[in-house]
Amino acid sequence: MDYINRIRSLREDNDYTQKEVARLLNVGQRTYADYEYGKTRIPLDSIIKLAKFYDVDMNYICGVSQVKKHFPNSKM
Repeated sequence: MDYINRIRSLREDNDYTQKEVARLLNVGQRTYADYEYGKTRIPLDSIIKLAKFYDVDMNYICGVSQVKKHFPNSKM
């Protein structure tokens, strides 16, 4: 579950509180904390929101890639 470390790192690197990120995801701070501690699995739609918010590829958040690529642009 590499995403646990990644979502915490991204939040801390960008100086956001758990409460601020929880608000973005429309969940309570306790629920978001449970995502970071691995007590609750984070829903896919929330991972997508975080990837867009932090402008990183979902593969990075999920631990598939070690490279921080930008979130894919929908325009081709």
